Amino acid sequence: MLTKAEIQTIRSLGDKKGRNAAGLFVAEGPKLVTELVAGMGMAAPLRVRRVLCTVAGAEYFGKAVRALRGGHAVGGPGDVLGESSGIVRSQNSGMQSPGGWHGGPEVISHKEMERISSLKTPSDMLALVEIPRHGLSVRGLSGELSLALDGVQDPGNMGTILRLADWFGMRDVICSETTADCFNPKVVQATMGAIARVRVHYVPLARWLGEVRAAGIPVYGTFLDGEPIYDAALSPGGVIVMGSEGQGVSPEVAELVSRRLFIPPFPVGEPTSESLNVATATAIVCSEFRRRG
Repeated sequence: MLTKAEIQTIRSLGDKKGRNAAGLFVAEGPKLVTELVAGMGMAAPLRVRRVLCTVAGAEYFGKAVRALRGGHAVGGPGDVLGESSGIVRSQNSGMQSPGGWHGGPEVISHKEMERISSLKTPSDMLALVEIPRHGLSVRGLSGELSLALDGVQDPGNMGTILRLADWFGMRDVICSETTADCFNPKVVQATMGAIARVRVHYVPLARWLGEVRAAGIPVYGTFLDGEPIYDAALSPGGVIVMGSEGQGVSPEVAELVSRRLFIPPFPVGEPTSESLNVATATAIVCSEFRRRG
């Protein structure tokens, strides 16, 4: 049973101030939580501090984590109910996470889950995870393809972009200090687990890009007056800057872009929408860079 203080603390993690004070963020949903505990695809697994489940979630938990570590696909909680009760033993299962967490899920009631969940329809599983502190070296980015986000605000867009970075093998996403917090619960949900495999950094972006340029690393950005991306010379490494939903790339950052790119509409010259959604544009740009090798 959760105490009133515990419920208040968990609920406070929905706010950036609360997350920073506790050094924790919330991950919800069986798929996301079990991936975090299993350390699936993570070079440096996140540290899971606590897992809270309903009875149905606890039944699913043990078998799911073991299957993920063994490389097997796992269905939803309903697929394993009744056949995994011998695996999960609430707080005493003895399971250990690559990130340092060990034990088993703490079983709570549906009512308690409703009180701590940020979802309209609460899931059966919720984890408290330490906010990671990643180092960032300009030299370490040489030869690598990375994303930089300049003021992206929408949590759905932010989460989708992190998922795209994961899909296209970009391990670092560098964000301006005006970009949405990647540990916002809505962003975490939208990443579909990518939050654990992509290193997100918040920096004074213009100053940092100045260091990138000084190191001889190309900086790309998307602009309406840029060169059509399908005609442009693209390098296998560099930093791709994506601007905010309403304003695009800020003037101070635009000055540091060495190659201005444009995603042309089709057919060229015909009336079209004014612009693309930033997550959609990111997908197109990343795909073209990776297609070139």
